[in-house]
Amino acid sequence: MSEENKTKKVRKILGIKGMNDILPDESPLWELLENTVESVLKSYGYQRIRTPIVEETALFARGLGAVTDIVEKEMYSFEDSLNGDQLTLRPECTAGVVRAVLEHNLTYNGPKRLWYTGPMFRHERPQRGRYRQFHQIGAEAVGFPGPDIDAELILLCRRLWDDLGLDNIRLELNSIGNAEERNRHRSDLIAYFEQNLDLLDMDARRRLHSNPLRILDTKNPHMQDMVNAAPKLLDYLGPDSLAHFEGVQKILQRNNVPFTINPRLVRGMDYYNRTVFEWISEELGAQGTVCGGGRYDPLFEMFGGRPTPSCGFAMGVERLIELLKAKSDMALSSKVDVFIAHQGDEALLEATVLAESLRNTGLDVVLYCTAMNSGGSFKAQMKRADESGAAFAILIGEDEIKSGQASVKALRAGKDGENQSAVPFENVADYLVEQIVGECECGDGHSSHGHCIH
Repeated sequence: MSEENKTKKVRKILGIKGMNDILPDESPLWELLENTVESVLKSYGYQRIRTPIVEETALFARGLGAVTDIVEKEMYSFEDSLNGDQLTLRPECTAGVVRAVLEHNLTYNGPKRLWYTGPMFRHERPQRGRYRQFHQIGAEAVGFPGPDIDAELILLCRRLWDDLGLDNIRLELNSIGNAEERNRHRSDLIAYFEQNLDLLDMDARRRLHSNPLRILDTKNPHMQDMVNAAPKLLDYLGPDSLAHFEGVQKILQRNNVPFTINPRLVRGMDYYNRTVFEWISEELGAQGTVCGGGRYDPLFEMFGGRPTPSCGFAMGVERLIELLKAKSDMALSSKVDVFIAHQGDEALLEATVLAESLRNTGLDVVLYCTAMNSGGSFKAQMKRADESGAAFAILIGEDEIKSGQASVKALRAGKDGENQSAVPFENVADYLVEQIVGECECGDGHSSHGHCIH
């Protein structure tokens, strides 16, 4: 190898902009959210479904609508070089769930309550709470025609906020009726906007004839007064749509769920109908919607299936993580219970056996292994033990091997005034369980980090 090649600096490869690493320090919050979500969804009878990250491009073009921003500008689409298939990284998951339900005939034995979680992909300008690879948690209730399932999904969200300790998340509600009602409203809406053409920005003009409902959702401050005076879709609803919407409201009111009816709350996707809702936090700035959902009865027929009334929601994980981070009382860590330090070949062997026996009791244990740029002295290992956050350290050296006793040291606070004890190897597990475990209300044992060990 030439001297020039030896000194040539290798380019460091960085992550793609808007596609973020989730580092170990952040993982406890993600795990808290995921575990809480799974528990709440299970309590309502929802079953998890996992769909592929890549689907046929036509799936999203048909479901989302060819003139939506997602299909026009944001999808990561490509041609499979091996067979020429047109493929897309999923920008959302509802279309994939419906495809899976149809493909596997999941509603053969009746309606299904399903949920999912995973990464989605949209090519847009990264900003707080909005990334190119982002994560969503969603639920889809398939085969339910009544307002009760719409309300159930909203109640489920309310329970999730309560379990996570999140407050100041408000609910906005609307109905966008059926296709016939929307078409009548659409005609009048276009006529109204044409009369106010000079007030429309370029984005609104582009959508005027292709997707005028989206103009109602504009954030342009110069258009607000004009948009507020536009024809309201609620005034076009027929008896069935009104009865459905009133049914949702009655259930929410009976369950003390406050909400605001927002006539401007619409959906850009072609498949939505009747109930639409959003949960909004004022703590996230412009990206305040943490969960959006609604009914999508037409989607199954759009995909070639039988009419299947359905309702669902999707929530942004990154935005919920931001809210959890802001909670001052959210004390989470990935600390362990026990750190084992050792010196000598025989001590290493004994340490591995002891570590496994402690893990068998349910304790979290870090065993020191040879590390870069770090000496193997007990002093260096104890520094690592302190950094780990462990409640106890176990030291095993030549003296401990000869005596058959491990040195067990309390790192945070000695119990009964004792900081270090010599404990026979065969008794270490029982000793530490007694020292670490606190009795919980149910009478079961839990480690210092909340892990049940029985």
